Amino acid sequence: MMIGRVLQLASLVVILSAAAFWFFTGANFGWTKTSIPIKTMDEVTGIEGITYKRRFLPGVDFLGAALLGSGILACSSLAFRKQSTPSGSRLN
Repeated sequence: MMIGRVLQLASLVVILSAAAFWFFTGANFGWTKTSIPIKTMDEVTGIEGITYKRRFLPGVDFLGAALLGSGILACSSLAFRKQSTPSGSRLN
């Protein structure tokens, strides 16, 4: 298999796996979050409060980084293209 095809396939795998990971972990349309707010009720006073739970929630910046990496792989595959000669030309 040619190096260019391997890079193109790697590019496709990167973008598809990143999109699937983003979708199945919550499809957050905002920025990536490392903690999420959870409303809690104090049992004694009855006052609502907010506590934070540590959780990775990838956002659109995660997709952008994956798209950039995939694009770099796809563009680098062009450096390994096979040089072709015109089909109608002959060397005499």
